[in-house]
Amino acid sequence: MEQGKGMKILSIETATLAGGVALMDEARLIAEYRLHVEVRHSERLLSAIDRLLSDSGTSVADLDAIAVSIGPGSFTGLRVGLSTAKGLAMGGGKPLVTVPTLEAMAFLFPYSSALIAPMLDARRQEVYWALFDTHGGSPVRLHPEEAASPEAVLESIGRLDQPVLFVGEGAEKYRALLLARRPERALFPPQTLQFPSAAAVAELGLAKLKKGEVHASEEVIPFYLRASTAELNHQAKSDRRAGAFEKSREAGQTSGRESGPG
Repeated sequence: MEQGKGMKILSIETATLAGGVALMDEARLIAEYRLHVEVRHSERLLSAIDRLLSDSGTSVADLDAIAVSIGPGSFTGLRVGLSTAKGLAMGGGKPLVTVPTLEAMAFLFPYSSALIAPMLDARRQEVYWALFDTHGGSPVRLHPEEAASPEAVLESIGRLDQPVLFVGEGAEKYRALLLARRPERALFPPQTLQFPSAAAVAELGLAKLKKGEVHASEEVIPFYLRASTAELNHQAKSDRRAGAFEKSREAGQTSGRESGPG
C-alpha cells in the first residue's frame, strides 16, 4: 500500500445496466470504470476489474476491503455483483462492505436544499425508491426503500413543500407524470448523475470500513425488496397446485359422505 494514503477499497456497482467498478483510497479516487450498454454484467465485470487493477498497478492483496452495491435493483445484476465481490473477498481474505444502492445514489447530491428521491425501474409499473435529506452533507433517510407505483410515491411525498430531486432510470421513465403532479417542485439532474456510481459506493464503503461495519462473505445476501418474477411465478404455480389438491380432497370427502350408509 502507498504510504500516507490509508485504507484502499475496490467497489462494485451492478444494480442497473450502468454498471461500474472503482478503486479508492482515503486520499482520492484512483480509478473508475463505467459502461452503460446492453451487455450482461457477467460478461464484462471480471475483465473490468482486471483492467482497473492492472492500470492502477494494484493487486487484490493491496486492498483493505471489497465494497458492493447491495440493492435494490436488477435481480440478475445484484446476484452477479455480489457473487463477484464474495469471490474476491473470500479469495483474498478481505472483509466485505455492503452499501445500499439508493443511498449511494443520494450521496452524489450533498448539501442539497431539495430532498433526494432515487428511483430505479422495478418493472410491473413500479419503482424502487427512497427519500433522503442531504442538506447536512451525508444522506439521511426520510422514507425507507420500497417498491411502489409512481402514483404511490407521489402520494407519499405529496404533503412536502420542499422541491424534490428525482434521480435514476425510474425518475426518467416517469418524468412526465412527476412533472405533471409537481410542476414547480420536481427537479431532475443531468444525465451524468442519473445512475448509480461505483465511486460513490467506494466512498461510502470506506466510511463503513473505518467504523468497522463489515461482513463475512457468507453472511451477505442481496437486498431485493421483493421476490423476482421467476420466484413469483413459482409461488403462483405452487399455490395453484395446493388449491387444486385441496379441492380434490374436499370433493373426495363429499363423495365419501354421499356414498356412506343411509
